[in-house]
Amino acid sequence: MNGYLKHIAQDRRLCILRLLKESQGSANESVLHMGVEALGHSRQPRSQIREDMRFLEGAGLVVLEYYADVAIATITRRGVDVAEGRIEVEGVKKPAIGI
Repeated sequence: MNGYLKHIAQDRRLCILRLLKESQGSANESVLHMGVEALGHSRQPRSQIREDMRFLEGAGLVVLEYYADVAIATITRRGVDVAEGRIEVEGVKKPAIGI
């Protein structure tokens, strides 16, 4: 993956964590897809969001459950720590501090 695409993927994953944190801790892939698009990552296929969700699960940042064919992510305490910048995880952008 080239540098630009790597940066975009890291930012998209941080967006997913922030969306989960702000939505009472869990959301389905459809809601996350719309949220990520609203945060500037337009034209991402839903399959990309699902791939990011699996990456975050592998890093211990979310837990995934499936109902029918829909993935639902629930943020973990570690995921909240990453979203708030207390810890860093390779593959997820570190949030900026300040205004």
